[in-house]
Formats: sequence, C-alpha cells, structure tokens
Amino acid sequence: MRKVPAFFSLAVLTSLGVAGLSGAATAQQVTLRAVTSFAEKTTYSRGFEEFIDRVNKAGKGVIQINYIGGPKAMPPFEVGNALKNGVVDLANVTGAFYTNLMPEADAWKLTQVPMSVLRENGGFDLMAKIYAQKMNAVFLARVVDNNPFHLYLNKSIDKPDLTGLKLRITPVYRDFFQAMGATVVQTAPGEVYTALERGVVDGYGWPITGVFDLGWNERTKYRVDPGFYTAEVSILINKASWDKLDAKQKAVLTKAAAESEAEAVPYFTKANAADTERQAKAGIKTITFSAADAKTYYDKAYEAGWAGVIRQSPEQGPKLRKLFSKAP
Repeated sequence: MRKVPAFFSLAVLTSLGVAGLSGAATAQQVTLRAVTSFAEKTTYSRGFEEFIDRVNKAGKGVIQINYIGGPKAMPPFEVGNALKNGVVDLANVTGAFYTNLMPEADAWKLTQVPMSVLRENGGFDLMAKIYAQKMNAVFLARVVDNNPFHLYLNKSIDKPDLTGLKLRITPVYRDFFQAMGATVVQTAPGEVYTALERGVVDGYGWPITGVFDLGWNERTKYRVDPGFYTAEVSILINKASWDKLDAKQKAVLTKAAAESEAEAVPYFTKANAADTERQAKAGIKTITFSAADAKTYYDKAYEAGWAGVIRQSPEQGPKLRKLFSKAP
C-alpha cells in the first residue's frame, strides 16, 4: 500500500482523479486517493499513515485508502489545490501550504486552546464553513498539535533582533521573522538542507520535532528558545468526495479521524521532550534570552501572526482570534 511510484506525475494523478472515486463508487467498496505534503514515514506524516492503517483495517469491503505518497508524488505547495480540485480525495497537509487559497488557515498555528474546545466554542464550525467555501474540503482531524515552533540558526544572537539574517520560511513565520528584521526566503522542506549547506540561508523556522528527519541537524548550530505558535498538520477530504460516501463509509473515516486527533497532543508531548534532549546531544546549542527579551519575542510572534491573518482576512480574522486565543 505504501510503495510510491517514482516521481508520480500530476498528470497521472489527474487521470486518476477522473477515473477514481466516481468509478469506485458504483462498487460496494470505495477507494480514496491520498497524498501527504511531507516525506513518508517521517514525523509529520506519522499521524496520517496511522489514520490510513485504521481506515483500511476497519473499512475492508466498505472503504479503502490508496496512499499515493509524499513530495515525490506531488510538490507540497500543490497539495491544497489538488485537493480542492479533486485530483486527490484525501490530503495530509498544513494550512501554511495553502494560504494562497485560504488565508484563514494560517490561524491554526496561533491556536492557544485545545481542539476539543474549538469543536465546542464555535471555532471549528467557523473554520468548517471557510473550508467548504474556499477549499471545497471537509476538515477531518488535526494530527499535529502541541508542537511549538523554534528558530534554528547557524549564527548566534543575544537578543530578539533578526536584522541581517536570511531565514528560510513558509508562510507560518513570514510576518513574525520580517517584523523582527529578517530577510526571508520561502522554500519547500526538501530544499532546506541544500540552502543551509550553500549558505543561502542562515537559519530556518521549524517545530521542535522533525529536525533529524531530513538531516538538518548536520547544518544547525543553535536553537532559539522560547518556542512559539504550534505546528498544525491536518487531514482534509475533498467535499465532493465526502458527499458521495454513504453513512457507513463516513463513519469509518470519522472514527479513525477522531482516534488520530486524540493521539496528537500526548504523542507530541513525549516527542517534544525526546527531540529537545536529542538536539542537545547532537551539539545544537540553546540560545536563551533574558526574561524580558523572551516575553518581547514571544508576544511579538503572536502580535505579528494575528496581524497577518487579519490583514489577509479582515472579516474572519478577528472572529478567529477571539475563538482561538486563550482567555486573558
């Protein structure tokens, strides 16, 4: 199931999109096509792959998932559009990779309350409406949570001033790093190692986990504390694909999604601690600011983050901030 055809082309995926779900829907068992925006069998695909295993085990004869693969199958920043257009049925992707389609997805990183609260306080319902309108998608589960981002550097700094530094970003960090004076360069994860090796960038933003997955530890000297925001990777399904499923098929997906989402926080609580220790053993030194500077740095992250969301979505941004932020 997990073998990925070498360099599976978008054209081939598109042809599958024409022949896939609609043809399978006439049979008893439906097969959905799925892609991940991260390398297979790494930290940020783990939750999705376990979700697939759950569905394929519980859904025999009812619903199955054909796991096409990761970035070799489809470039990460194309995943959102492919899902929206039905080229794939399911995607494991972070909102940072499709803010061009749905700017509001950038709010996920600013979450300061549990997903269980968002599913009760109206935050999830508001997002669900936006996903339907802008992404033609249904949000099934958040499988990465409680996983803070950090700034990683090859040059030491002693205060929260990034002036003169060239940093690799995704949209997650753009507003924050620019507000701190950095020059930013956006690349896909697979290009980071080479950018560090060649000195194209002086550092990068990334969560506390996953640095070792692609060998970035070999080109990283420092991690800046404190962490900020929280990583988000979620499972989405194309809305047209979802609407074609019957109640039993939806139930299999919903149950597997709920189980995967429930595992995210406890899993990353342990993983965060393990990778922090592993980084120290690997020689990545920690840069710690004074208490006052640390507060300035942390507060600036959220101030810049929400300013970016509200600038891109002046109608929904303020509503999301109210629902996603912790009580004062």
